[in-house]
Amino acid sequence: MEELVEVKNLSRKYGDILAVDGLSFSLKKGEVLGFLGPNGAGKSTTMKILCGFLTPSSGTAKICGFDVVDESREARKLIGYLPENAPLYGEMTVRDFLFFVSEVRQLESSQIPSLVESAVAKTNLSKVLDQRIETLSKGFKRRVGLAQAIVHNPKVLILDEPTDGLDPNQKHEVRNLINEMASEKAIIVSTHILEEVDAVCSRVIIISNGKLVTDSTPMELRLSGKGQTVLDLRLAAGIEEKVVSLLNPISGFSSVKPIGSGLVQVSSNLSRSESILTALKIIKESGIEVKDIGFDSGQLDEVFRDLTA
Repeated sequence: MEELVEVKNLSRKYGDILAVDGLSFSLKKGEVLGFLGPNGAGKSTTMKILCGFLTPSSGTAKICGFDVVDESREARKLIGYLPENAPLYGEMTVRDFLFFVSEVRQLESSQIPSLVESAVAKTNLSKVLDQRIETLSKGFKRRVGLAQAIVHNPKVLILDEPTDGLDPNQKHEVRNLINEMASEKAIIVSTHILEEVDAVCSRVIIISNGKLVTDSTPMELRLSGKGQTVLDLRLAAGIEEKVVSLLNPISGFSSVKPIGSGLVQVSSNLSRSESILTALKIIKESGIEVKDIGFDSGQLDEVFRDLTA
């Protein structure tokens, strides 16, 4: 599959401070990358290099084969970027701003109305289209920022905290939009909201002190954690007590209890992968189907802390 983002040995210094240190990764069409790290890890610097706002001290970065330094104009045409604090022209209406952005990007004038209409529909901005941006709520301003990032239908989309300031319904809409666009683009999502990783990302990179510390899927990341594992097993209703009696005697399972219709929660001192395999093997041998497995929501936070402490 085509690689749309290629980063090789990328470094960036600010005086004596090494903000990005030999970072390498690539991203193919159809991948949504969760780009994680503590504050000051080098995430924003990396994204600014990819978007052409900063030059690297060493190493290379390419967008669809175009070097972000030597072929910056060609690379930037293929990127949609939503920075954490997206600069917007408050005195403009939403409509005027999106037309302005389209013209700055030198899009075909005949195509601009339909492109703006599509971006407005995807971000649910129709009811504020003729309001001045300065009068909008933080959530609507964030959606305007997202609309300008996708108006030209870029091949690579770089989103820094895309759901910041949105209410739960708006977050759900944005996550659905990312999932809808994912098959046709390479998308980088930088976020501090780890539930967002589960919701939209097919892959996760964590950096700390400018260096890559892990590159895996969200599931692999969860399974890599230490400490107690908490699994929620979804089964057919009415057989919870049977599953409890099967798993309770297992060494390493500290607690097994029903928590709702068709749900059994297993607390384990085994590794995550061993907990899952052990539970599934025993349940399957008894002829019971496990419909789904959920994880305690805090486990991804725990792994993040372990890797970046």
